[in-house]
Amino acid sequence: MKKRFLWIVSSALALTTAFTVMASTWSVEPEVVEAADVEEDELPVVGSYENLKKLLAKEMQQRHLYGMVRAEAETAVVAAPAAGAPAPAQDTTSAKSADYSTTNTQVQGVDEADLVKTDGTYLYQATSEQIRIVQAVPANEIKVASRIDYAGGKFQPLELYVDDYRLVVIGQSYETLATKVSAAPSAKKIARRTYDQQMVKAKVYDITNKQQPRLTRELDVEGHYLSSRKIGSSLYLVANHYIDTYGVMEDQAEPAPIYRDRAQGEEYQRMPFSEIRYFPESLAPNYLMVAGINLDDAMQKMSVHSYLGGGENMYASAENLYVAVSEHKADAPVKIFQSSSFAPAPLEEKINTTLYRFALKNGTLSFSAKGSVPGTILNQFSMDEHGGYLRIATTSGNIWRTDEGTSKNNLYVLDDELNIHGKLEGIAPGERIYSARFIGDRAYMVTFKTVDPLFVIDLKKPNAPAILGALKIPGYSDYLHPYDENHLIGFGKEAEAMKDMAYYQGMKIALFDVTDVTKPIEKFKTVIGDRGTDSELLHDHKALLFSKEKELLAFPVTVHELTKQQKAQNDIREYGHFTFQGAYLYQLNLQKGFVLKDTISHLNEEDLRKSGDYWYGSDKNIRRILTIGDTLYTVSDSIVQAQKLSSNHPLGTLALTK
Repeated sequence: MKKRFLWIVSSALALTTAFTVMASTWSVEPEVVEAADVEEDELPVVGSYENLKKLLAKEMQQRHLYGMVRAEAETAVVAAPAAGAPAPAQDTTSAKSADYSTTNTQVQGVDEADLVKTDGTYLYQATSEQIRIVQAVPANEIKVASRIDYAGGKFQPLELYVDDYRLVVIGQSYETLATKVSAAPSAKKIARRTYDQQMVKAKVYDITNKQQPRLTRELDVEGHYLSSRKIGSSLYLVANHYIDTYGVMEDQAEPAPIYRDRAQGEEYQRMPFSEIRYFPESLAPNYLMVAGINLDDAMQKMSVHSYLGGGENMYASAENLYVAVSEHKADAPVKIFQSSSFAPAPLEEKINTTLYRFALKNGTLSFSAKGSVPGTILNQFSMDEHGGYLRIATTSGNIWRTDEGTSKNNLYVLDDELNIHGKLEGIAPGERIYSARFIGDRAYMVTFKTVDPLFVIDLKKPNAPAILGALKIPGYSDYLHPYDENHLIGFGKEAEAMKDMAYYQGMKIALFDVTDVTKPIEKFKTVIGDRGTDSELLHDHKALLFSKEKELLAFPVTVHELTKQQKAQNDIREYGHFTFQGAYLYQLNLQKGFVLKDTISHLNEEDLRKSGDYWYGSDKNIRRILTIGDTLYTVSDSIVQAQKLSSNHPLGTLALTK
């Protein structure tokens, strides 16, 4: 143990010495540079290559002192145990005269890209190598109308949008850009290495002729795809571009990100440092790239903004886009030793969520406000804009701790300037949020450790959110979906407790009745399979098909089931064996609850024999379920299958070859 302490001491001293030298070399405190002719509430700009170095040096110092030394100290002392209404309040079927399903989105009028979409006649599908346009009507004559092939190239499609005459494909590409870059006026000439750069690419096609889609525009933003939204004809992209910090310090990496709108020329443009801003509270070796374009205006240039700092989650209303990032802070200055015992002192650390808001208008973005709340968020559903306020649900602390540092769950209401206007803190100590949903003047929050409390929270008074009622039941919900104003559907896992631990079991679907908000009840529930069962819906809300009018609920699921011998052992930790992958179709109403109407799989008997006990996926995995009129379509990478909704009668099957 003495050798261990000596190693930590020497490492800590070495780090301290190293960053003392770094500070003297680069004057670690960066210069705060304000852009000319900007409002005073705007973010500061990076300004120059040298200031970028200073900012990155400061970030490195904080990261190492608050991270690496803290990790060593903990290892030596003790090992720790492991504005729009919500769209899904309506059906995911279109309200247009043509009766077809649409993507399950969070906010009404704010479209989200998906793997498969339909316009009521054709299906549009993104796979790893191509886009397929499939004529789906009539269902007994399904055929491929056209393909856009990217095999062998550097572009990989990820998701797509479609409207009346336009297809937008979002994907990643790797470009070797040694020469085709127009340098920014303030760019520093450095000895640059040639390597592939990761780009987020949006390809826009005219699909007036479905047999011959025509590329009309191409947009590129350097980085890794985070998310996107489409509001009418306006497209918004968000990407993260990692910075090679050590390369920048040695003048061996190009620090400024690039972008291109091919409607404006073939050359990539480099962002000038005078236009790159930074987030003072959350420095990170990363550029957050946000871009917008009005697809109806061929003459409008792409609106591109770059920020030094990271983006982790994104939420968009019809008027604003929010980017959330975690901010780590220590309660006190870093301490390397405790003088009494010569042992590393534990460091208290708080994590806040910093929010950056961008105003959206006709394909342009502009930074409008920033704010911060204690804790971290789960996903985009932790945020919601309503009535001029942003509501946000967070978890703070650590679930494994039993002292005042244990986890707590919170709800904050932020005003137009993103200052905290109202708050409700300390919900369900010792648990963390598994799902949250904001619907009108209410919030629903599911926390979990051994049981699943569903909290109903009143938000009618933004300055005084209050718990109306709670329900504690086994299991938890990963995703909450509105059925109507008094009922909520929860998708998650069943769970069984063993001492102070809980083990998830099969997939659980529950219908909650919140008519009496003080006493919510679980009206109906059903469980699919055993431990090991999973669904893409639990990780991606867009995998859900729901129509209240059709009494239809459908989603893809991979089922694992226990054998008779396993059940006899009565071990809740035991995983089941793979038995099914495909779609589960339920009839759902308030009288009978969940009635399983059909299960559909694209796997044949040979596939099942080859699968063994565990299923790791294939191109026959059903990913999406859609409806056009009274016909239901299941889609995998290799098959499109159609059947009648009313009778489950098969109508047509199309094998999709690459």
